[in-house]
Amino acid sequence: MIQEKNRPKRRFNSYLKAYEDLDFLKSDAARSVRLQLELLKPEIILRENKIGDGIVCFGSARIMEPAACDLRIRNLERQLKTGQNDKKLRQRLREARGLSRLSKYYNEARKFGALAVRKGKKRFAVVTGGGPGIMEAANRGAYEAGGKSIGFNITLPMEQYPNFYISEGLSFLFHYFAIRKMHLVMRSKAVVVFPGGYGTFDETFEILTLVQTGKKANIPIILVGKQFWGDIFKFGKLAEYGVISQDDKFHLVDTAEEAWDIIARKYKIK
Repeated sequence: MIQEKNRPKRRFNSYLKAYEDLDFLKSDAARSVRLQLELLKPEIILRENKIGDGIVCFGSARIMEPAACDLRIRNLERQLKTGQNDKKLRQRLREARGLSRLSKYYNEARKFGALAVRKGKKRFAVVTGGGPGIMEAANRGAYEAGGKSIGFNITLPMEQYPNFYISEGLSFLFHYFAIRKMHLVMRSKAVVVFPGGYGTFDETFEILTLVQTGKKANIPIILVGKQFWGDIFKFGKLAEYGVISQDDKFHLVDTAEEAWDIIARKYKIK
């Protein structure tokens, strides 16, 4: 029997159990395991919480409530008047004014989150990317209406913290965009897209592609904001050029009520 004093004082990584070795788990060699774990952990928690059907809401993290937008513009204008007339500040003011034109969609997303819970009789959980802006608004509406509000957040170079309107125990953090997207899509019975940028476009076109190719059931895909989407994309031209079919449909609306009515008709909810 080895005396206590004769035992090796140093434990090498080779002697750690694999699931206790964080260096190993974070290595390139273990990436496939991490992918599986990111898929599995939220799935178990969602099942435990009896989360079934979800409505996914996409949109910009930069869009704030109208009052917050107005305050930001006033602050930037004040800074410019005090002599801080630099190029970056003027650019920030231009961006703030542009976002102010979209601030009404914060209210629409909040209204939609509440409608989905109340008129859906709590059948649907409202699911977002878990961050600020439109995501916060949709989560907020669902939370205030007493429904399930889920946030699938992700690590980013500029940290995006989960908003305050996600149901307790239903805020998740992902490293891999691909796995996060899988969870956003797997339970979705409808996708409602508010104005946004690259991330919103990425998620929107991915779900359009999944439905077009039959990888996802034919669920309602609803774009809110006719002027915004009309300014950004000429969807009719895609059909004219033949790169999509007239059957590759989505819905274009202006209000939360219009978006909900499409979902209600699809699932025969009165």
